[in-house]
Amino acid sequence: MKYSIIVPVYNRPDEVDELLQSLTEQTFKDMEVVIVEDGSTKPCESVVHKYAGKLQLRYYTKENSGPGPTRNYAAERSQGEFLIFLDSDCVLPPDFLKEVEAELDRKECDAWGGPDRAHESFTPVQKAISYSMTSFITTGGIRGGKKQMDKKFYPRSFNLGIRRSLYRQLGGFSSMRFGEDIDLSLRIYKSGASCRLFPEAWVWHKRRTDFKKFFKQVHNSGIARINLMKRHKGSLKLVHLLPAVFTIGVFLCLLLFLVGLVFTGLGLYTGFFGGTGCNMGLIVAFIGAAIMLLALLPLLLFSLLVFVDSSIRNKSAKIGFLSIWASFIQLIGYGTGFIRAWWLRCVCGRNEELQAFKENFYE
Repeated sequence: MKYSIIVPVYNRPDEVDELLQSLTEQTFKDMEVVIVEDGSTKPCESVVHKYAGKLQLRYYTKENSGPGPTRNYAAERSQGEFLIFLDSDCVLPPDFLKEVEAELDRKECDAWGGPDRAHESFTPVQKAISYSMTSFITTGGIRGGKKQMDKKFYPRSFNLGIRRSLYRQLGGFSSMRFGEDIDLSLRIYKSGASCRLFPEAWVWHKRRTDFKKFFKQVHNSGIARINLMKRHKGSLKLVHLLPAVFTIGVFLCLLLFLVGLVFTGLGLYTGFFGGTGCNMGLIVAFIGAAIMLLALLPLLLFSLLVFVDSSIRNKSAKIGFLSIWASFIQLIGYGTGFIRAWWLRCVCGRNEELQAFKENFYE
């Protein structure tokens, strides 16, 4: 058996159906599929049974323990030479495994990852979130973009492949609730194993269904980055600081805008009701308005850049507009999580790993 496709599932029977259907359409067939239900209250057993004659399937259920331990549980019960981990909300193009096979034939490696894209059937919100998670403007290309700020590519668990022998050597995924995939990627590099990006082995990744869930996801990701820094000294890179810098910058811009608003209000009041101070009041109001414009200008320019880029890429002005919201949520959500964890762990000295939203938010 060449590949074991491993999918942890939590309350997503419909999406598992789409994933399994896409696996039946693979042009490369040497694979098995291992589905593990992680304490779901809406199991996908009936969906799995639909594909019993079409795929070599294994299906297990267990108590909820989080994605890392669930993937380990599945890996222990798989047989492939290589393990490929996918999220249950992914759909594969027909040549996904063919592209993986071609990359391994071209140059062998011990582990790899691939990028993700938005499918035509995704909602406008999902496409906007996908843009914010994959654009160089917002992520620096760290999720497999053509341009990357970091020379090393760290695979994510929505699309991660690894040689079984290396997986066992490293002990699989950690028990971290968030950031467990980056933890594994860091340990892969530390072991001296080879790891690279397979740019054509991409998946369609559905993302969160609304901005509230998306904020929870990225906020936890920001917290996880500090947890990872504590586990792996030297793992924090410049690109990981950018959302926190962006968040502080937005706060300062809004603060400056409020200062300008106060100046404008006082100036107008003095200008119209201040008697002999009318001229000075109007000057103060003009200065206040200039401060307000100066404060909003960076935010407006960033919004315009995102709008134009996303509108062109998605061929939709509506998605371009939604991408502005998604980009601010992604950067500020991650940034506030990062700053929060930095304060608690690096300044206040808390030793335990943190997470903000402990409930499963990806239903």
